[in-house]
Amino acid sequence: MRLLIVFCHPSPDSFGAAILARVRQTLSDAGHALRIRDLYAEGFNPVMSRLEWDRYLSEPTANIAAQSDQIDDLTWAEGLIVIYPTWYYGAPAMLKGWLERVWLPGVTFEIPKSVTDRPSGKLRNIRLFIGVTTSGSPWWWIRLIRDPGRSLWTRGLRPIFHPRCRFHWRQLYSMNHRSDAERARFLDRVGALMRKV
Repeated sequence: MRLLIVFCHPSPDSFGAAILARVRQTLSDAGHALRIRDLYAEGFNPVMSRLEWDRYLSEPTANIAAQSDQIDDLTWAEGLIVIYPTWYYGAPAMLKGWLERVWLPGVTFEIPKSVTDRPSGKLRNIRLFIGVTTSGSPWWWIRLIRDPGRSLWTRGLRPIFHPRCRFHWRQLYSMNHRSDAERARFLDRVGALMRKV
């Protein structure tokens, strides 16, 4: 399977980096074709410029051309895996900026034609989505506030993917209080999921 892995963490020594290493090794061993985007290591600029905003709807091909390498990975993939820490109940600014600057009209969705229409999805090539994240908050608090991180990917973006896209979510809660053994068990859970891809 062709899989795009998007990793977002500023530290190469983080637990997130350990998750990425496990995911990459497991999927490589299984023979999947991988493309990996390490947003911090690449120095991806998450800030949409005034020029990009001005031409967002009026000149979309210019914005698409500016992100052609990122878009090529996204349209090549049959599956998307995102690995990141949850900060303030959502994706880090770097990853959110990647969505805003790369997931453009004409690439991932079409703008609705009227106020009663919904956006139509264009990433029909994505038949598998896996999200892996960590959070400082406990599971019960995340549930109480309606799980905004998971909701973004598995509800908000669901219409963009293939209608029969499979979704998987793995989250290590209360990250700041986890022992080495607990983190190791989480890595094993992630590895077991990757072996089923």
